[in-house]
Amino acid sequence: MLQVYNTLSGKKEEFTPIEEGKVRMYVCGLTVQNYSHVGHIRSVVNYDVIRRYLEYKGYDVYFVQNFTDINEKIVARAREEEMSPSELAEKYTRAYLEDIARMNIKTADAYCTATVNIEQMINIIEQLMERGYAYESEGNVYFSVEKFPDYGKLSGRNIEEMDAGSRVNVKEDKKHPLDFALWKKVKDDDVKVWDSPWGPGWPGWHIECSTMAGKFLGHKIDIHGGGTDLIFPHHENEIAQSEACFGEKPFVKYWLHNGTIDLSGEKMSKSLGNFYTTREVLDKYSADILRYFLITKHYHSPVEFSYEEMDKAEISFKKIRNTRNDVHQITEQIPDKSDSSFEIKSFLNKIDSFEEAFFAAMDDDFNTARALGELHNFTGEINSLINSPDFQITEETRFVLKKAEDKLNTVLEILGFSTGQKKAAASEQEQLNEELISYILDLREQARREENWSLADSIREDLSQRGIKVKDTSHGPTWKIEDDE
Repeated sequence: MLQVYNTLSGKKEEFTPIEEGKVRMYVCGLTVQNYSHVGHIRSVVNYDVIRRYLEYKGYDVYFVQNFTDINEKIVARAREEEMSPSELAEKYTRAYLEDIARMNIKTADAYCTATVNIEQMINIIEQLMERGYAYESEGNVYFSVEKFPDYGKLSGRNIEEMDAGSRVNVKEDKKHPLDFALWKKVKDDDVKVWDSPWGPGWPGWHIECSTMAGKFLGHKIDIHGGGTDLIFPHHENEIAQSEACFGEKPFVKYWLHNGTIDLSGEKMSKSLGNFYTTREVLDKYSADILRYFLITKHYHSPVEFSYEEMDKAEISFKKIRNTRNDVHQITEQIPDKSDSSFEIKSFLNKIDSFEEAFFAAMDDDFNTARALGELHNFTGEINSLINSPDFQITEETRFVLKKAEDKLNTVLEILGFSTGQKKAAASEQEQLNEELISYILDLREQARREENWSLADSIREDLSQRGIKVKDTSHGPTWKIEDDE
């Protein structure tokens, strides 16, 4: 049974969605003022794996992500780039969608932006004011945290004990230092603003997510995800707004939070200026390598980023990929006619043991670190089999290796790797290339049988210079395109 760690309760709980068979999932997206960085992509990858696993288990998942496309930072950045805030937001929203496509992230069922939902936000703010949870002051509207008795239940903080001055800018027009903005007064002739009952301005950050989650998923949702840095104040404020307005408790059944990406012990962030953009990293490594690096730690844990660690991830992932490719090539070969003493049941048991261990890890709060460990153990078992001196391709070995390949494809797809399965339809040119390489290797094998070692070595060297690495095994040659991720 799937167990998830719920930040709200502070413990692992059995996962049972509000509506049987369906999961409503909302994950906080970017403030689109710059290119995405590795910290953003870690969050996206983590929730992509969680979504994929839930879907594998048979749940109908409806996945929503938002974009903050107007605030002070966007306005400042737009001026730097000499464009309007809307143009800037569109530029970086498009760039983000390109980045996640390269990362093999499943597309959200709905992407929503703040500026398209201003009217709905104003409506919710008016309801909060009518219920006595919010107040207007000098054109701004604030949520009164003292009016919401449960404030602090997600972060475990107590209003009286909070050192508000260290976390918020205290304004004279607030009744309490922790009161947060639902609507912000804006006086800037060069910036688009929206009319409201309290004057021109734009919405506060927190009200965006309450509005859009409610609009697309309803007033009670199953999973809300985001980084640990959003627990307070953002997610705390979301709970206060949503439960105060809609009267449904809990607003979210399971709060999931991923750890940060750190550089030299500090959180990677744009505000600190210590970040690598996703594009920078993908210029050096494949998307599969970056994904592998990001899921080698449990999603709760912080991850220290460095190119040295990425190099290690590349070596580790290639071992998995190469094993899968070797197995696929073997299963495509015609079995030998000779009998085999291979114990089919023994290896089938190893496949079953791997499957059980992998899914036990994933059922334990989506523990990808442990799941990858089980995957490495399994590929080790496969390599021990196919690299043994007496290995033969018989109907029995081909049968079990086909089952092993299917299992590898399944788990790699759950984890979101592009190598999880063969392309549904390779292009005619790709098919031709494979046929040509296979034909060349057949000629090389003929030369080897005739002990024409110079020709065999020459063919192998020519292929190597063209990026095709040939490996001679006891059951014939295998090949791969180097750096083909």
